[in-house]
Amino acid sequence: MSGGSRPRRLLKGYCREERCFIFFHAFPLSDILPAAKQIPPIVSAPSPDSLPEQGKKVAMKYEELLSRSDDWLKYAIRLNLCHEPKECLEKERKAALSDSRIMGFLHDVADFHGAAITNHRDPDLPIHKLLFLLGLGFDADVPEIRTAADEIMKHREDSGIFQSLTNIPRHFGGTGEAAFSWCLCDAPLLLLALLKAGAEYREHIMRGVEYLASLCRQNGFPCAGSRELGRFRGPGRKEDPCPYATLIMADLLARIPEYRDGPAAAASAEALLSLWENSRERHPYLFHMGTDFRKLKAPSLWYDLLSVAAVLSRFPRVHADPRFKEMTGLIKSKGDEEGFFTPESVYLKLKAWDFGQKKTPSPYLTYLCLRILDRVGQGAGLQPAL
Repeated sequence: MSGGSRPRRLLKGYCREERCFIFFHAFPLSDILPAAKQIPPIVSAPSPDSLPEQGKKVAMKYEELLSRSDDWLKYAIRLNLCHEPKECLEKERKAALSDSRIMGFLHDVADFHGAAITNHRDPDLPIHKLLFLLGLGFDADVPEIRTAADEIMKHREDSGIFQSLTNIPRHFGGTGEAAFSWCLCDAPLLLLALLKAGAEYREHIMRGVEYLASLCRQNGFPCAGSRELGRFRGPGRKEDPCPYATLIMADLLARIPEYRDGPAAAASAEALLSLWENSRERHPYLFHMGTDFRKLKAPSLWYDLLSVAAVLSRFPRVHADPRFKEMTGLIKSKGDEEGFFTPESVYLKLKAWDFGQKKTPSPYLTYLCLRILDRVGQGAGLQPAL
């Protein structure tokens, strides 16, 4: 789909039809073709009758966190940590959507391509705000999110990759003009956003994922982009992996059952763990894992400890890896006596949020840490307030 043609309607859930595309890959086809022909749900749904009571019991564990949280975060906690059914949280959802900061983010994502990308790390980028909202549990039922998804789907290459409006200066090897293009620092995020928004997998997502996955090498994902970016390439050796591209591709692949246990996901996870293990010596494309990397920072939109640990936590096979345990151990060590976490670094543009300061514990940062720790079985809940 390209140009101004209107995309088809978004549908929720994964398509379970048989796959029908074959593609070239850096690994043997026998290694990458999925063993099963269907795309199963990401998780098996518990019995509907058991969920409300289960949710109440889990909510007691997070009672202190809920008591300190704003409405927008209470909704996310009950949905994503307490695992209460979304249909039972309509009141909380309405309260969350009425928060002025959430409304501001929704306004911004609706104008998705309103300004060209000049810095992928900018927290003001609509894609980062969209992923933040989707991470809280909102989806395309929210009109502004649906509009953002529609805008994303208007700009799609024949390969299935969605494009962003980007401006790379000439002195960095770009054209110096804003143009719709893609690179591995943004294309995976657009596919991830559509996946989380409930876009129909086979029609809107599958071809783009196949193409991007085919770029994987034994050491992770390279710095790569479309021809519209001219001669642009990041400041590193061509044979090295781009840590950020590898991170966000791993995040995307981890959420798609047919790729989660495949070679591209395995190579990406190992690349991130290897960079952690050799953090003093290896800094490909100037991505370091030093002091700044190890500071707790929210939201997870760049290359830092929480972002990497959150992605790796989605791969059960790495939970027992000593390198990953070192990461989660470091995170746990930063919690206070009550189990809350205080930001050690912030995005100044987000100072209106509880995670935009470094003086007091942040409920949202605590929520992010608990999601990681609970996913890997290390979460002990929150201690009662003293």
